[in-house]
Amino acid sequence: MTMRPASPDDLQTIATLTAAAYRPYTELFGAPPIPVTEDYVSRIERGEVWLREIGGETAGLLVIEKHSDHLMLFSIAVSPAVQGDGHGLSMLHWLEGKAREWAVAEIRLYTNALMERNIALYRAFGFQETGRRPNPCRPGWTLVDMVKEIDAA
Repeated sequence: MTMRPASPDDLQTIATLTAAAYRPYTELFGAPPIPVTEDYVSRIERGEVWLREIGGETAGLLVIEKHSDHLMLFSIAVSPAVQGDGHGLSMLHWLEGKAREWAVAEIRLYTNALMERNIALYRAFGFQETGRRPNPCRPGWTLVDMVKEIDAA
């Protein structure tokens, strides 16, 4: 299993995997979550999309924004074919390693308040909720802000 930066050739894989991974939430919300409609061309160009591969197949992906004092986890998606096999957790551990490598003190994320299963998984991984706010792009949706502090060691 490897993690590698995405290239422009991966654009269709990214779009397909993201749509499939978020499909249950698209059905729950009645509209696709923001990662499904994101412009991944510019994110790939900035080096923000990372793919998890197993035997040449893409099992998941992370979209991370690197800031001077933190990493922002914009999206984590696991292919439905391998959900439940620990890939999400492995990618979060990889992200922690990147945070240490890049010497940032925390990882931040926000998610929809209705994504209760994801919120529980983030909490179990050590993220703390820091607040809730209206989604500025989707009226009526509530965002949950979370943070995980990273030890320097």
